[in-house]
Amino acid sequence: MYVLLYTILAGLAILPLFLYLRNPYFTQDLRYTVTCVLLWLRINRIKRSKPFYSMLDCFLDKVKKHPNKQFIVFEKSSYTYRDVDKQSNKLARALSQHASVKEGDTVALFMGNQPMYVFIWLALAKLGCRAALLNYNIRSKSLLHCFTCCGTNVLLAASELRGAVEEVLPTLREQSVSVFVLGEEEEKCVTEGVNTLSSSRIQQASDQPLDPQLRSKVTLKSPALYIYTSGTTGLPKAAVITHERLYMASSMQAISGVVSDDVIYIYLPLYHTAGFIMGLTGAIERGSTVVLRRKFSASNFWDDCRKHKVTVIQYIGEIMRYLCNSPKKDNDRHHKVRLALGNGLRADTWSEFLQRFGDIRVCECYGATEGNVGFINYVGKVGAIGKEHFLHKANFSYVLIQYDTEREEPVKDSRGFCIKVPKGETGLLVAKITAQAPFSGYANNQQQTDRKKLRDVFVKGDLYFNSGDLLRIDHEGFVYFMDRIGDTFRWKGENVATTEVTEHLIMVECIEEANVYGVKVPGHEGRVGMAAIKLKDDMEFDSKTTLEHVKTSLPSYARPRFIRIQNSLAVTGTFKQIKVKLVEEGFNPSMMQDRLYYLEDSKGYIPMTQEMYHSISDGKIHL
Repeated sequence: MYVLLYTILAGLAILPLFLYLRNPYFTQDLRYTVTCVLLWLRINRIKRSKPFYSMLDCFLDKVKKHPNKQFIVFEKSSYTYRDVDKQSNKLARALSQHASVKEGDTVALFMGNQPMYVFIWLALAKLGCRAALLNYNIRSKSLLHCFTCCGTNVLLAASELRGAVEEVLPTLREQSVSVFVLGEEEEKCVTEGVNTLSSSRIQQASDQPLDPQLRSKVTLKSPALYIYTSGTTGLPKAAVITHERLYMASSMQAISGVVSDDVIYIYLPLYHTAGFIMGLTGAIERGSTVVLRRKFSASNFWDDCRKHKVTVIQYIGEIMRYLCNSPKKDNDRHHKVRLALGNGLRADTWSEFLQRFGDIRVCECYGATEGNVGFINYVGKVGAIGKEHFLHKANFSYVLIQYDTEREEPVKDSRGFCIKVPKGETGLLVAKITAQAPFSGYANNQQQTDRKKLRDVFVKGDLYFNSGDLLRIDHEGFVYFMDRIGDTFRWKGENVATTEVTEHLIMVECIEEANVYGVKVPGHEGRVGMAAIKLKDDMEFDSKTTLEHVKTSLPSYARPRFIRIQNSLAVTGTFKQIKVKLVEEGFNPSMMQDRLYYLEDSKGYIPMTQEMYHSISDGKIHL
């Protein structure tokens, strides 16, 4: 009897060791499993609730639960959950009375990060309206395109953006759009067609709760938001974010381990998925405090974190590199930040960030604004964008397929179906479109919506979402981002991944940033590699060192043949590098004022001249 008991106890004692040896990530996997099960139960309960439970309802519950808790900290102001609720009630009534906003309307927000942005969105939600989140950096043609593609009825703009609005006012008036500019007081000299929604009008309105019947026709499948793609490859597209998608995407903080007591620092633009959904509505779902900043500042970043006792930070694109490139200080590790949540973090920067700023858990994520699948690196393995998990695979049917970068299309077998890539190889991520994983597409843009769909992928009649991203999944299930299909180019019969070339270039001492792309050369198949670079302060381009590095680290076909030196690299509002204009200008010196270098086989990187350009174009110099 005792022998059996001791045997059982001994078995239980060594079970964790056995499980660990079988799977070194057992603990993290188990924690993630429990979190996902609880989240799945909650979301399914929400889906079944009638009337449906929206993110607005989640906010109102938090108001009831802790009305006096700080919700938004902004510059010298602070707002509790109750304050924000009351301000949004006032705004809802002011919009209803003075702008005739009603259920079903689409209202465009054209303003930067500020508490008013949050007040307005909640006010619109209380009225049953959809919000189109406009990028405040866009102008003229792009602004009109973004405004009209989702059938907007009303435009609400910040006072400092009045000039941008007036540029497109004639077209807005033709479309019978109501235009309102937020202001402190009613302006005496008002442009015809532009109304002022003054602070006094807003404050005169009642702050009492609004009747839920004002939004009675809104359902789980109704559009809640229109969020625009970044436009790195052309005019932005308005991704449709339903109430269901909004709630599910807002759970990213919960999966990452954010709790109600956390303080999250949001400086990313609220017009973007990262700032609005992963940041703002994610904080609402958790019931936590938001420290809101107008825009990113590397010099003020850690001072803000220390001042406001921030525990969770967000990042995207090149943000972490900017922080690592900032001057070192003795108090770099003196802060309360425990978690960094975001995407686009390169492995070298990841390691450097942790080494310099301390033991911060980095939770790298992957997903697209309009996509129907995402990943999260809940383990924290440097360089990975996610990790496969059996529960995730059970709910989202995704696969990596072979992709021909030269023909720019998936590789098909003899039956005309796509081919899965084996573990460890790079492939195009596609995800099956189902009721569980829908793809809502783009507002009033069926052509672009259809372009993101792949039909008859593995069997006749199936339908998949084309992510446009090349990924790799290793034998442990870790997922790695390799490149965008439009960014990967083919040269000398070989595929060149721009991300890989970029990572090698920024290892050169004089190079701070690099943007790699392929350009067409007359008489040559494919595209040749070119890089726009930004040099470190007070440093000159070291052509010899650069040549030595690319020769030792890159195969000949992947080495940038042209290097363009710029004072700064163009990025979107969410710090994604823009390649379109660079590709259009190519390697023609007459198209730019930047210094341009050409990799001459026997001499290395030498200054590019117009005569050399013509010789290459005419085929006298063969690349």
